[in-house]
Amino acid sequence: MANELLLKYGCNPNQKPSRIFMKDGGELPIEVLNGKPGYINFLDAFNSWQLVKELKEATGLPAAASFKHVSPAGAAVGLPLSDVEKKIYFVDDLELSPIASAYARARGADRMSSYGDWAALSDVCDKETATLLAREVSDGIIAPGYTDEALEILKTKRKGNYNVVKIDPDYKPAPVECKDVYGVTFEQGRNEVKIDEAMLSNVVTDNKNIPEDAKRDLLISLIALKYTQSNSVCYAKGGQVIGVGAGQQSRIHCTRLAGNKADIWFLRQHPKVLGLKFKEGIRRPDRDNTIDVYISDEYMDVLADGTWENLFAEKPEPLTREEKRAWLDTLTGVSLGSDAFFPFGDNIERAHKTGVQYIAEPGGSIRDDNVIETCNKYGIAMAFTGLRLFHH
Repeated sequence: MANELLLKYGCNPNQKPSRIFMKDGGELPIEVLNGKPGYINFLDAFNSWQLVKELKEATGLPAAASFKHVSPAGAAVGLPLSDVEKKIYFVDDLELSPIASAYARARGADRMSSYGDWAALSDVCDKETATLLAREVSDGIIAPGYTDEALEILKTKRKGNYNVVKIDPDYKPAPVECKDVYGVTFEQGRNEVKIDEAMLSNVVTDNKNIPEDAKRDLLISLIALKYTQSNSVCYAKGGQVIGVGAGQQSRIHCTRLAGNKADIWFLRQHPKVLGLKFKEGIRRPDRDNTIDVYISDEYMDVLADGTWENLFAEKPEPLTREEKRAWLDTLTGVSLGSDAFFPFGDNIERAHKTGVQYIAEPGGSIRDDNVIETCNKYGIAMAFTGLRLFHH
């Protein structure tokens, strides 16, 4: 390990010179095993590593994240996948270890956004996870270690240039952090707050019942939000993120964006989507794009102009708005976290449409009573955490 690492350039090619280094003169906590990660790669790597490290500490399960532009597209713990989940994540032909299952879930939350992601693992990368990654479009990975087999597999990606970073799992950063903006140095204490079940004890709604699996999912959503560009809202279900709304100026736009992504995640499980017959040779990214179009209202245009023949072996029947709404109405048990308080009940109305039954948010709005009332209207259980989780 070294004190500094020179980078090709910063956020953009014109931003030179660029490097990462330790101001205290100590050694960097990472080792580059393959490739040449860039400035944004390392921003993704360090944020995603913190997320998966905390997820494992909070749940006791191996954790993975899929990052793009310093926010998670998905994050998950290593629970077994159902046959349907294996199919929609394109892993039904693979053997999956617990850590590979975590990454399959993280990558599968929002496959469109995960295209070209940075992967993070809480545990040593094994052969099964490397095999999964080898066939996906990804920029790099950070993990506390790699088996020999896994490293050899990863070194074959991107003509041998795939970015593989090993991090010291025992590294502890300084309690105060700084960054420069426009020549001015900002300093703050690191956000070291521990997110655990104790934060979910102040349930302010009529419905006080939050089952254990929902508590786990609320913790996943809150820990994901801690490393998501604000404003942000996160939907979670079954041990994984299913929709993230990041970097929006309005809370309702976060809730809509994340909810729309969660809707797409669930609509991918519709029997009509599972039954789509693609032409031979259609790659996974193209299937993702095509499924996204099929689920959207744009598919009627594809039918009209005849381009469906380039994609499908058989002409699919449209998935109507009525069919989509009927399918989404069967989605239940979704947990939702928000990095700041909900100022209006409209956020709850939107969340309800995506099957949200459990919410964790800081509270503290002058309209908390309206938000609570809207939750009570739908029997939603909501906990006030008292903790804002802005990340910039």
